[in-house]
Amino acid sequence: MLPAMLVDIIDGNEDWRGFLSAIFLVSSLSGAVILANRGQFQPFSLRIGFLLVTTLWLSTSLVSSLPFLFGARDITFTDAAFEAVSGLTTTGATVFSGLDDMPRGLLLWRSTTQWLGGIGIVAMGLLVFPFLRIGGMQFFRMESSERSDKPVARIQTFAISLIGLYCVLTLLCMVLYAFGGMGWFDALNHAMTTISTAGFSTHDSSFAKYGDLVLVTAIVFMLIGAMPFTAFFLLVLNNDYKRAMDSQILALLLIILMLMVPAFASASAHGSLSAADALIHSLFNVVSIVTTTGYATTDYTQWGTLSAGVFLVAMFVGGCAGSTAGGFKTYRLIILFQTLRVSVRELVYPNGVFPVYYNNKRISPEALQSVTTFFTAYIAILFLFTLLLAATGLDLVTAFTGTLATLSNVGPALGEIIGPAGHFGSLSDTAKWLLIMLMFLGRLEIMTILVIASPVFWRGN
Repeated sequence: MLPAMLVDIIDGNEDWRGFLSAIFLVSSLSGAVILANRGQFQPFSLRIGFLLVTTLWLSTSLVSSLPFLFGARDITFTDAAFEAVSGLTTTGATVFSGLDDMPRGLLLWRSTTQWLGGIGIVAMGLLVFPFLRIGGMQFFRMESSERSDKPVARIQTFAISLIGLYCVLTLLCMVLYAFGGMGWFDALNHAMTTISTAGFSTHDSSFAKYGDLVLVTAIVFMLIGAMPFTAFFLLVLNNDYKRAMDSQILALLLIILMLMVPAFASASAHGSLSAADALIHSLFNVVSIVTTTGYATTDYTQWGTLSAGVFLVAMFVGGCAGSTAGGFKTYRLIILFQTLRVSVRELVYPNGVFPVYYNNKRISPEALQSVTTFFTAYIAILFLFTLLLAATGLDLVTAFTGTLATLSNVGPALGEIIGPAGHFGSLSDTAKWLLIMLMFLGRLEIMTILVIASPVFWRGN
């Protein structure tokens, strides 16, 4: 919080007092907890792992809401919690309008939460979730030894390299943004929210005011953020080009290309853009939604019903496993497609044996069950929360796409209220808390929350 507080002090803005109050409160409580818990801890277990992941995200979200709550602006606890959770989960849905006039300290704090959330997500996906046998890296548990699939031998080396790579990419993105015409403050904020595929902007118009060079830079770094970070390590540290070319990378690029074509056709047919502008804007917005970043250059829902359908599908896809992106994840789509293909072949050849492969490796029944279980839970939650949001008075389009956008950690949904030209501030508190639950469910890969909520988790040893 210190950098954001210093920015407000330099600008002469009273919000620095809110940051100071939050720093004092959190430091005092943290110090008391540390002193109260000196001594040996219990050995790490699956229960402790699930509790650790969940409580860390809940407590960090509460801490992140304090600068909004203690600041000079009249922000309710619900709105402060929504903005903090949206930031840390890199969803990018916002309850704020008038961003152009917002104190720079709060703008920097919003971007900081997303940047920290992005590195936290990658760390969980690569370092924590495999040991809990859930989530994004479960597909690495195949017939080959899991140890052989690790890009580096020591986990400490991996963590240090991960943080270093993340910082270097952020700095590079910031410099290129500034070179493209952004001011340095905007470049820093947008760099932090681009590499984390998060989507908070310092302007209500998001990227609408910037030129093609900035848009191309954003496209490149949104794609980088949505790629598996293990691929970068395999390329940089091991020069292993073969293993770095994960099939989910090619699948993600193919999906983006397939969605961009009808989006481009819709943008061109709308008549408000030239062919060149329609190409860059359709590509930018498709990449933004597929990678769950959530930036926008225009209200693409005005391009027609086909465009709305394209971006609805894009909200479902998500990035690669082991990336900062949310969504269903590309590798799960590949495995589901392979499962469907095998099922059709088994109907034709009932006595045949057709294993499911991913990256030329046979997928274990455990990993296959993990994907199908996640898919079932994903669809069930999507429809359940659509009904709950509709019960708060929202129309069906807003309820369904709002559920999908927050569960997939995309940010903007469809419709006049929470579409790319709107925000979530006008929703009721009940709807906002439902969306907060969805952001947590999506970011923690659903199963983490379901395990904690299960009675069997709390029974005995």
